[in-house]
This record gives sequence, C-alpha cells and structure tokens, in this order.
Amino acid sequence: MGAGHDHGRQSSTRTLLIALVVTTGFAIVEAITGWLANSLALIGDAGHMLTDSMALAVGALAAWAAKRPPTAALSYGWQRTEVLGALFNVVFMYVIVAFIVVAAIQRLIDAPDVEGGSVLLVGTLGLLVNIGVAWLLARGEQTLNTRGAMLHVMGDLLGSVAAVGSGVVVLTTGWMPIDPLLSLLICVLIVISSTKLLMETLRVVMAGVPKGVSLTEVRAAIKVSHPAVTGVHHLHVWEVSSRSRALSAHIEMQELDEWPQVLEQIAEMLNARFGIDHPTLQPELLCDDLGHGHSHPQE
Repeated sequence: MGAGHDHGRQSSTRTLLIALVVTTGFAIVEAITGWLANSLALIGDAGHMLTDSMALAVGALAAWAAKRPPTAALSYGWQRTEVLGALFNVVFMYVIVAFIVVAAIQRLIDAPDVEGGSVLLVGTLGLLVNIGVAWLLARGEQTLNTRGAMLHVMGDLLGSVAAVGSGVVVLTTGWMPIDPLLSLLICVLIVISSTKLLMETLRVVMAGVPKGVSLTEVRAAIKVSHPAVTGVHHLHVWEVSSRSRALSAHIEMQELDEWPQVLEQIAEMLNARFGIDHPTLQPELLCDDLGHGHSHPQE
C-alpha cells in the first residue's frame, strides 16, 4: 500500500474527527436548549445531528480500523467494523424517532408553550454549524465514508431549517402546533436516511453485488481483457467494506502459459474500472489432457 494512500486515509480520519467533535458538541447544546425551551423541534433536530455524529464516528472508526492488519481469526482485518456500527446507528435512530413521534402526537393534542426566541437562536446557530461541517467535509479527502457523512449533514440542514421555521412561526403568530408538526417532518428525514443506510448495510451483510457494479459488465470486461481468455464462470463480486470490493472467478483458457500476464492485466483492469481491489482468480483449461471438453453453465 503506497504512502499516498495512507496519507489519504489519515486525512479522511482527521476530517471526520473534527466534524464529529463539532457536530456532537452542538447536538448536546441543541438538546439542552430544546429541553429548557420546551421545543420538540429542537430536540428532534438534536437527534438528527446525533445521527450525523454517529455516522461520522463510524466513518472515523472504519478509516482507523481498515489500517489494522488481518489476524488469524479475522482474515479481512477489522474492515467490517463500519457494518456493525451502521446497524447500531439505524436501530438507535429508529428508537429515537419512535419517542419523538409519540411526544409529537401528545403535543398536537395538547400543545404546550414554546420559547420561540431560544428555538430561533439555537436553530440558526445549528444551521450555521451544519453549513460549516458540510464545507469541512467537502474540502477534505473524498472517500465513501465522507460522502456518506455529507448526505447525513445535508439532511440535517433541512432539520435546522425546520427548527428555525418553528421559532419564526411561534414568535410571529404564537401558533404552538407548528413545533410538533415540524418535529414530525424531521422524523421523516431521519427515517429516510436511516432506511437507506439499512438497505446498504444489509446488501453488504448479504454479500450483494456493490451498488453501481454490473456482473454482466464485469464478465464482459474480463473476457476482452486478454486474448488468452476464452470464458468466465463462477463469478462473484461483493463488498468487504465501503473501502474494499472483492471478486472471485474461474477464468477459462486454452493454455496456461500466459496466466501470470493475464492475472496481472485482469487485476489492474478490475481495480481501475470497477474499484475491485481484492480479486481471487482461478485459471482453468478449457479442455483436459484427454481432450474432453469442460462444460460450464452460463451465469
């Protein structure tokens, strides 16, 4: 692994850690203010910022863990730490949403007074914090982790806008139901982002084909990668983590004399075109020594 790649990982880890500290710190401030101001919208936005914090923490942990070497018990190392973290993230946020929805319904039935000034002030500060974190992530090392964290932050920007809107409406009209209504809107945002994360995580757990990768295209690319290749079967592609994609396949050839060159050429092509950095390729003669042809089903 080159030094430049290691430096990129360190840059990614550092960016995620800075964003994590800023986001977590303000989420705590927002939650306390929401509690004191009796604003469910602020508490909901704090919960949404907490999802951002957890996503950032998972990304930073995964970037750190990915550098740890494999062990006798963990042949891939600790790369799938992010999968466990993502599952925890989703379950935790579904629980938070459930509590906010129950509280919002109760407040729609009997809306308490909300301190609109505090909600407006902290909501505006939250909006500025999210803009700052988005800017930080945008100019940092662009990895799958930072891009995923960016999606969370952009969703939280909408939550901050909802909190600001709640403060403005309460101050100008005194209509208190706006606070629980906007908190329900924030819950929708949390459920959408969490469910997307759940679907992505389950695809990794089920060793599904990575998003944006077509088995048909991979098979066709291998077949034309070298003249000595006559066919491909038993082709499988999956994600080890967001940083690593693996592939296994049997490569059919008329003779094995050129196998070292074929292996190197296919591996380079897979990494450059599909981001597959962990290929396991097995050569197979199309015919055995007795002249009997091997028949393989087309997959």
